[in-house]
Amino acid sequence: MGANISGRVSDKEGLVQPRLGDLPESCVAMVLMNMDPPEICKLARLNRAFRGASSADFIWESKLPPNYRFIVDRVFDETTKLKISGKRDIYARLCRSKSFDGGTKEIWLDKNKGGICLSISSKALSITGIDDRRYWNFIAIDESRFQTVAYLQQTWWFEVSGEFEFQFPLGKYSLFFRLHLGRSSKRLGRRVCNSEHVHGWNKKPVRFELSTSNGHRAVSQCYLDNPGNWVDYHVGDFVVDNPHALIKIKYSMTQIDCTHTKGGVCVDSVLIYPSGVAKEP
Repeated sequence: MGANISGRVSDKEGLVQPRLGDLPESCVAMVLMNMDPPEICKLARLNRAFRGASSADFIWESKLPPNYRFIVDRVFDETTKLKISGKRDIYARLCRSKSFDGGTKEIWLDKNKGGICLSISSKALSITGIDDRRYWNFIAIDESRFQTVAYLQQTWWFEVSGEFEFQFPLGKYSLFFRLHLGRSSKRLGRRVCNSEHVHGWNKKPVRFELSTSNGHRAVSQCYLDNPGNWVDYHVGDFVVDNPHALIKIKYSMTQIDCTHTKGGVCVDSVLIYPSGVAKEP
């Protein structure tokens, strides 16, 4: 196989046999279009024909979400748009996490299937009592993609909600709240977790809710546990059947039983993944 790739091979009669590099780029491109992006990138290293074919716009347009123009307009500034050099470049840029809406949200594509993944910072959420420093504080932490989380010391009324409008490709999506009981930090280069304020979460479950403008709704309940670890709590799923329609999503988590206080939780973000990508804890 190596000889076929690196040079021409003659048979016993002196006839030159074709090699892999002799394939027309258009034929190679048609083959590559039926492969996943990681496979395309690997084959692009074979030879010049494969490298050239792997840059074809029609290949990468088929890998991009059908609403990629909406995403480009929503996420990239005008300077970045002028630097884009084709559909493969758009795909590569979107595979790298990209912040938007003032740095409160991030979007990226799943590198294998091109599905849209989103993360929404705690600073883009409505948190009851967030302005009262006796209860809540925003703290810096390197375990968050936003480098900041909302930390609850103690409250009677725990209520966090938000809404987000976006144009999603067809498919089923899962929504999660990313939470952490206790406050983690580094000490002498080692990760430690301070659980001083963790209390009240074992008495009543937290209620999670999700609703969308296209009629989907989900409600679930769960006790918060597993101190010292980040947990993605599954709120529910929704289905998109029109890739060109704006979908408004509303989500919340509450524990408003005022018979006891609760505290010691870090609220990092809301995550939205294609259901085939997301994994429940």
